[in-house]
Formats: sequence, structure tokens, C-alpha cells
Amino acid sequence: DPETILLIDSWANQEAIDKHHATPMMDTIAKLREKYDLHMMVERYTAIEIPETENRFIRK
Repeated sequence: DPETILLIDSWANQEAIDKHHATPMMDTIAKLREKYDLHMMVERYTAIEIPETENRFIRK
């Protein structure tokens, strides 16, 4: 979809996310969302340990 931007953020914990959301940059982003009627979808994932058996499928 040419109208979609994928943004992936990675955070150590909820406290780090909260600090990020309290920055002036987030105020700017919120104003841009309002100005251009932008919408977003959020998906949250939790990192897990990868079993050794999976390493043959992963290039690091």
C-alpha cells in the first residue's frame, strides 16, 4: 500500500516507552496526526528466546 508507512520501534520495557512518549517529538507527531488526519495501528510483541534448532533458519 503506497499510502502506508511501517515504523518498527523496539523498547526495553514500558518505562522506556513512557519516557519516549513524554518527549517533545511525540507532541510534534501528535500535531501532524491531527493536521493530516493520520491513523495508526499498533501491535505489541514480546521477544522470546530462540531455540537452537531454529538457528539454521536465521541469518544474523
